[in-house]
Amino acid sequence: MVERFSGPALEIMAGAKTAASHIPPLWALDATVAVNPYVGQAGEPLQMAAARLARVAGVRTVAERSHFKAKFDAKELTLSDLEAGLAEVPELTITVDDLIAALSQDVAAPETLPTLADLAEDVSDINWPDFVAERIGHWAGGHYDVGQALWPAPKTRAWLSWRSFAQRDLTPEIFGLTGFASRVASMSMSARGALTKCAEDMGITAAASESYFHTLLMRLGGWGQLASGEAFRAALQNEGNNDITDLLTAKLVFEAALLARYKDKIGDRWKDVLEAHAQPIVPSQDDLIDAALQAAADHAAARMLDETLSQPVAETDQTPDIQAAFCIDVRSEIFRRALEATDKRIETIGFAGFFGIAAAHNSFASDVTETRGPVLINTGAETAASDPQDTDTLTRVARRVTRAWGRFRLAAVSSFAFVEATGPLYLGKLVRDSLAQKNPDLGTDPAPVLAGDVSLEDRIGMAAGILSAMSLKSGLAKLVLLAGHGARVVNNPHASALQCGACGGHAGDVNARLVALLLNDPEVRSGLVEKGLNVPADTLFVAGLHDTVTDEVTLYEGDLPKDHSQSEALAALKSALRQAAKVTRTERSARLPRADSTLAIMERAKNWSETRPEWGLAGCSAFIAAPRSRTAGRSLEGRSFLHNYTWQEDEGFGVLELILTAPVVVASWISLQYYGSSVAPDAFGAGNKLLHNVTGGIGVIEGNGGVLRGGLPWQSVHDGDRFMHDPVRLSVAVEAPREAITDILNRHPGVADLFDNGWLKLFAMDEEGRLAWRYSGKGQWTSLRGEVAAPGIAAE
Repeated sequence: MVERFSGPALEIMAGAKTAASHIPPLWALDATVAVNPYVGQAGEPLQMAAARLARVAGVRTVAERSHFKAKFDAKELTLSDLEAGLAEVPELTITVDDLIAALSQDVAAPETLPTLADLAEDVSDINWPDFVAERIGHWAGGHYDVGQALWPAPKTRAWLSWRSFAQRDLTPEIFGLTGFASRVASMSMSARGALTKCAEDMGITAAASESYFHTLLMRLGGWGQLASGEAFRAALQNEGNNDITDLLTAKLVFEAALLARYKDKIGDRWKDVLEAHAQPIVPSQDDLIDAALQAAADHAAARMLDETLSQPVAETDQTPDIQAAFCIDVRSEIFRRALEATDKRIETIGFAGFFGIAAAHNSFASDVTETRGPVLINTGAETAASDPQDTDTLTRVARRVTRAWGRFRLAAVSSFAFVEATGPLYLGKLVRDSLAQKNPDLGTDPAPVLAGDVSLEDRIGMAAGILSAMSLKSGLAKLVLLAGHGARVVNNPHASALQCGACGGHAGDVNARLVALLLNDPEVRSGLVEKGLNVPADTLFVAGLHDTVTDEVTLYEGDLPKDHSQSEALAALKSALRQAAKVTRTERSARLPRADSTLAIMERAKNWSETRPEWGLAGCSAFIAAPRSRTAGRSLEGRSFLHNYTWQEDEGFGVLELILTAPVVVASWISLQYYGSSVAPDAFGAGNKLLHNVTGGIGVIEGNGGVLRGGLPWQSVHDGDRFMHDPVRLSVAVEAPREAITDILNRHPGVADLFDNGWLKLFAMDEEGRLAWRYSGKGQWTSLRGEVAAPGIAAE
């Protein structure tokens, strides 16, 4: 029977849909990628997001006032920074002196509006919020399982799956929710029908629905985010997915049952809560002050970046013998700087680590297809690891046995039996792991190949697009390194978060090798000439993999043509890479706990108990798209994403459009994930690694139940004494005409929202590589150098 809904019911469903849009997506542990936890608030400024999240989740959206006061006392925040911060929040009518005084004021932690579970807890001896979280988490762990369970749950719609589970679950009855199972059994088979019926029974108005539903979804933690991720991935495929509203409905069923159980005691308070949810969201004075302080800190970070870029360095006209392309990842900046200092004949290049090929890849001896490309786009090629000899059958069998064994020992029904039966036999492995004797594999598969029938014309087009996007239409050196990156770690559920975000949470070896093989193909080289791209006959592309834990770089020399003539250049490159690795390890060791030597850094990769094998992208604060000459020789302290870009070679600004709509957005997700995990760890962080348990193979929980935890573990942003990530919003500096940048933003309103509402700070660089113009929103630019403003551009 087709359900028909009235006007009020349709408004309730609209409120649920809008609430769902506020929840960020989440990826499973096997391919974790950074997510902007504020993606649902991108259309509003920080102060409005702060008021919203305070109401629905009781979390801060900026750091504590003491954080800004420490910066001011250390002279990292200046009076001019504070003035600039005030200017960005025009509705705040206070003076700079007032803002300075506010630095010393204690601000109470925001309080969320209570749910019915909270109200029920107040009048009973039962912790209903945790109970509801545990029961939904118990079901969700099985429903979303991706290989940990020996007996996976049948795959069906989330609502139908939960409904089937809940009407057989007697735990709520035991805890006092009499008739809960029969209540669930009487619910509509349609989640929309059940949701609107619960809302009607609870008296939820259309005006209160969005805010209240947002509160419930925030209480679901990572489960709501995982369901949002399902919708995100389905949308990329032009498909629909309603998991997040299905989970919301399950949560709402519990709320309705609790209201029925305790209505006499909490009915009046519930009406007050609904009334509060129906009120418009208005930032408080403290929200405005905090927004100004955050804007001041962002301004200070941009000012210090500009000071670094203005430092004089020795220019060189020497044509490079070797070019080395690394991912734009901030960890590459330290290595690139060290490599160029080691050998002046080497020029480095920054480009997104998937190197222009977003691949759906089948790894060697695996039945799983991996997304080796940015999660914001669909894959464009199918690839697989080649199987060079039949003798590799043994390797295939061994790898599959290892995966099956791992699943068996982690499964709930067999984990205790595993320890009981294999304890004595496992002693040797425990000793080896404790002594850090295990050396994990990384990027050891056979060479990848393009699967299917990819025509020569298509391969030539791919190669031309890659070289153009990398600003390598001309001036190619004799040897070009394409270095992907990955992190060799053990016993780390969040290991994929340390891999290449541009490669979908995997190492970048596959993409680098694919592109090197493509660009070394003689037929492709010949076809490039017709497109005006004349790759010298003696230019050789070699793929590599940069291990960001040890800073060792592996070269895939076995992929090279047998008759290549660059043995001398290869030897020079390998020597320079070894020296650069030593320099990089020395610089990084100063920041890592218990890393008093470069040897200690090398051992971290093999240490199963190491909670901080590296800092990942902690500290990221800037994205620069400009020629390498603007940043070469200057220490950016491993805090900047560096993308090579020469606008004079970009006819039609297609490459600039690609940079602003893909790498910049990915970098913003990374930056804001670190930001959110620092300022709101309870809502947007993964908690303490020491307490983590993997559930369903998809994520972690703290302890033995409850909500899934998204975001970064505490150990990824804090060293035990202080934050290792300074929560500032990313400064994006682009060397290109302002008119071209504005035109691109006008065509991409979703990207423009990030800049218009201050989630990213945008700057245009001048011909000297300085930050000369600041984007002030809505197509307007402000001069930072006292220049005469063009029409439509404000002068500061």
